[in-house]
Amino acid sequence: MSSMPPGSRAFFRRLAPALVVLAGLTACASKPDAAAVYWQERLAAIVASPDRSAADRSNDVRRKPEQMLSFIGVRQGMVALDLMAGGGYTTELLARTVDPGGRVYAQVPRAPSAGLTARMARPALSNATVVAQPFETPAPAEVASRGVDVVTIMFNYHDLGAMGVDRERMNRAVFAALKTGGVYVVADHSGRPGTGISESGTLHRVEEAFVKEEVERAGFRLLAAATFLRNPNDPRDRETPEPAQPKDEFVLKFVKP
Repeated sequence: MSSMPPGSRAFFRRLAPALVVLAGLTACASKPDAAAVYWQERLAAIVASPDRSAADRSNDVRRKPEQMLSFIGVRQGMVALDLMAGGGYTTELLARTVDPGGRVYAQVPRAPSAGLTARMARPALSNATVVAQPFETPAPAEVASRGVDVVTIMFNYHDLGAMGVDRERMNRAVFAALKTGGVYVVADHSGRPGTGISESGTLHRVEEAFVKEEVERAGFRLLAAATFLRNPNDPRDRETPEPAQPKDEFVLKFVKP
């Protein structure tokens, strides 16, 4: 560089600090995000917990819980509401993920099943509570007044049609119960275009666009749509696809603005 004209040497002296900063940014960009790595490792450990049941582990093959929990974005200390909790598969995963410091409410429309009651007695669910509430008012008043971070309904939104639930009222109640920035995650078996929720009691499917329109009508904004449960080859004309294959399933994440 000694043979360069004086002006060129001055230029490189001015440029050098910027090059150092650029090199540092490039190095940082090439390193995996420490927080993201921590959460992926933590979610993997939760799913691999040796005290989870054999039935849940079998269900994992279809449900892909690591991807689901990562997509939801649930974190320690959060408060979650699991709608139509059923046997509690999702409730337990949420309870393990928000611990320590978080709480999970498992909503059922009437007294819990024997299976859910037995699950709730496990140590891993000491931070979870069953709430017997109508779908139209799924969060108890004291819970809604404090606000929740996450609401989930996993593969059951379609059932609301056959059950005659006032879904508009339910979605508005979910919106009201969530904190600003809170998320509402709906996963279900995908129906064919134009079928809406008409096949809820037969094929147990619901049209994705129909769900999106209903939820957004309550004030939500679609934040993301997952692809890890999609199967474009599913003809979606039967409850169980023929030929045998995984169902096409959508996962939608809405946010309360």
